[in-house]
Amino acid sequence: MQLWVGLGNPGPQYAMHRHNIGFMGVDAIAATHDFGAVKKQFQGWTQEGRIGTDRVLLLKPATFMNESGRSVAEALRFYKLGVEALTVFHDELDLAPFRMKARVGGGLAGHNGLRSIDQHLGPEFRRVRLGIGHPGHKDRVTGHVLGPFAKTEMEPLSDLLGAVAAEAGWLAAGDDVRFMNEVALRLRD
Repeated sequence: MQLWVGLGNPGPQYAMHRHNIGFMGVDAIAATHDFGAVKKQFQGWTQEGRIGTDRVLLLKPATFMNESGRSVAEALRFYKLGVEALTVFHDELDLAPFRMKARVGGGLAGHNGLRSIDQHLGPEFRRVRLGIGHPGHKDRVTGHVLGPFAKTEMEPLSDLLGAVAAEAGWLAAGDDVRFMNEVALRLRD
């Protein structure tokens, strides 16, 4: 089993915020791959399903971003999984809007959700970085991250989430490079 975590903040007031693109990513995967009903567990919401032959549990922590690590660690402990089974989908300021990169490990870049997971589990987990772009000045970062996507951004957002969900089989198989390439090809069309 693999644990795929989407980072975000719970509540309808945060639903379309840039910071919630991780939630949006796992929701797109669940819809595309016909995952089961949503359950409340591990201080969050889960859905279970298969991507190809791989069993995947999707988790959206309800602990708010800064405490995401508690929920993630609880789910890993319950299933007796190591950090190598973990993939975290999150917003990335230092990546152009609606671009995506996947990698294992790396820095935290001031991301409180990643920091919380790192505090509970260490840094060596796979991340799917979903680009939201930088607003240009550090004083505008909080408003940008905690602000909603603009109407003009809905189509490229939908394209990115659709591509990530459609190509998730490569991610489940552990082929991060092929996953990134196939998502990029879909976004180019």
